[in-house]
Amino acid sequence: MLHNICGAKLLNLLHILKFISIFFCFYVSKAVILHKISASIRMILKKLYLLNYKNIAEATLSLSPKFNCFIGHNGAGKTNVLDAVYFLSFCHSAQTTQDSLLIRHDQQFFVIEGDYEHDDALLDSMNIYCGMKRGTKKHFKRDKKEYKRLSEHIGLIPIVLISPADTLLIEGGSEERRRLMDLVISQMDRPYIDALNRYNKALQQRNSLLKNEDQEPDPEVLSILEEQMAMEGETIYQKRNAFVEQLKPLFQQFYDTISDGREQVSLAYTSHCQRGPLLEVIQRDRMKDRAVGYSLHGIHRDDLEILLDGHPMRREGSQGQLKTFVIALKLAQFDFLKRQQTLPNTPILLLDDIFDKLDASRVEKIVQLVSGSHFGQIFITDTNRDHLDQILSQGHFDHKLFHVEEGEIKS
Repeated sequence: MLHNICGAKLLNLLHILKFISIFFCFYVSKAVILHKISASIRMILKKLYLLNYKNIAEATLSLSPKFNCFIGHNGAGKTNVLDAVYFLSFCHSAQTTQDSLLIRHDQQFFVIEGDYEHDDALLDSMNIYCGMKRGTKKHFKRDKKEYKRLSEHIGLIPIVLISPADTLLIEGGSEERRRLMDLVISQMDRPYIDALNRYNKALQQRNSLLKNEDQEPDPEVLSILEEQMAMEGETIYQKRNAFVEQLKPLFQQFYDTISDGREQVSLAYTSHCQRGPLLEVIQRDRMKDRAVGYSLHGIHRDDLEILLDGHPMRREGSQGQLKTFVIALKLAQFDFLKRQQTLPNTPILLLDDIFDKLDASRVEKIVQLVSGSHFGQIFITDTNRDHLDQILSQGHFDHKLFHVEEGEIKS
């Protein structure tokens, strides 16, 4: 009898193990399938509605999943369409931090609304809405539900914008290059945004104490703020450094392709964190900081060093070389984001007047790049129809052509 009981228990145990094995294999295979799907999923903006946005009175655009081309003279409103698409990803304009400036003249509000679909029909569609009245805060909603924190939206619809203003990445101050790093990392790493906000808050409080001429700052309070800056700053540095190390080979590859390898360019990340523990670096010159009235050290002074043939690009580069550098850097940014498993979708690519100041050879290389299947949905503006025709002639692409004149958009 004892033998029979043991046999029954053993049989039950084997059944349980078999069930666990089947259950485990099912979910592992499902996870693998989902991973493969997510690696190639594209988020497509199917319809865009604009009301009183900059110089556009009203427009409803049905869009192509591949190429959306906007042709018109300078100032016609082409860039405003791309800016609206950018807004739906980042909750703000690429051109101004003052949302009230986006409202059309003599109007009291603006509305942007986008209907998104995945190229995989099994996944849900999505509606993104933003509206704002003068004198009030904007309302940003996903599927009619308003966000409590706008940072929760960042990264949901990854996007890369290439525009004439990007030359500031080379010609502008270090804050422009830090903004690039923050813009990319924040799309794939929400805790990074939180760490950056905490660092900036501590930095502002420390600077406020340092510039107070009527009272000496409390050393204990300064120490607390410095410790906060150091802790958050080290985290930010590690993530920025990892990003740049992954970006460099991608950037080099794109630059070599566009320039036919005619120049040697390099990109290097510099930070006060490289001088030792950040807390020591910050506290070392506290008296000097007090004398000038602000913090001289920290990750708020980080920079990207940009060289052409071993010399600073801003002094040595021609306009065509500067433009090539920026385009290669932004395409590398696209590639970097596309490779991230934390992002659910392939980025949307916005190309605003990118062919100006480039020779025919470089234009041809860029056309070949963006015409490939590697990229997802693309929005492109130009004053020259020939460039767009050149792109479309590379293959039988799904595309839509829009003519823009004084804020009016016609397909």
